[in-house]
Amino acid sequence: MKEEQFVEIIIPAGDDLRELLVAQLDALGYQGYEESETDLKAYISEAAFDEQDLNKLLQQHQLSHSRSIIKQQNWNRIWESNFEPVQVEDFVGIRADFHEPIAGVKHEIVITPKMSFGTGHHATTWLVMRMMQDIDFRDRSVFDFGTGTGILAILAEKLGAAYVLAVDNDEWCIENASENISINSCETIEIQKVDTAETGRIFDITIANVNRHIILDNLGYLSASLPPEGILVLSGLLTDDEKDISAASIRADFQHLKTVQRNGWIAMLFCKKS
Repeated sequence: MKEEQFVEIIIPAGDDLRELLVAQLDALGYQGYEESETDLKAYISEAAFDEQDLNKLLQQHQLSHSRSIIKQQNWNRIWESNFEPVQVEDFVGIRADFHEPIAGVKHEIVITPKMSFGTGHHATTWLVMRMMQDIDFRDRSVFDFGTGTGILAILAEKLGAAYVLAVDNDEWCIENASENISINSCETIEIQKVDTAETGRIFDITIANVNRHIILDNLGYLSASLPPEGILVLSGLLTDDEKDISAASIRADFQHLKTVQRNGWIAMLFCKKS
């Protein structure tokens, strides 16, 4: 079996552009990011890389880039060496197995740091976890659309969910999420590789931490996955996305309950109308 390789893109970009670039790169399938004082590094599987799409995006901002190929084994070593534990207040901590346990948190998640989106470092993952603290997951069924590393599904089980369906369209994410689910001894999570949020099933709570375009494309399916008064958490969104997402969600039969912000990113909480 051919070893999967990744493309590393280095973009000289100031702080003022990086949040927007990450959101736009997310939409193109990029999943791992590193920042230095002068550059933004973005990573994508070689199979998913499209140079024309990248050039079109960077031309909008009059930015250049350099590119290199990283083998999977080298990528894992790079990512692990840069991975730091994450803590969401005293609610939850995320660490790798080579880190010491995080003291003073109610819940701890151990992950194998790979390229999958959702290690807790990104503001949107942090926001969703913080929002989950105020939701009652006990004995509930949960749909995690775009699971990435699986940490939101894992946290849902730790909060008492009776069943979690975690899905993603990326084989690398499925592999990493499965590994993390096993590391955390989870028993109620089912993981599937799918392309859309269409499941034909009903859940008490649905979480979608993806991006604006995927949310808008799948909002009908997300609505269909919830009963009246079901809970929907949306993230992977910039503050500028709030108006469009709120309007589309209202059309999809949701009531907007609240929005929380962090570093230019937002998470939004909705309830399905009765």
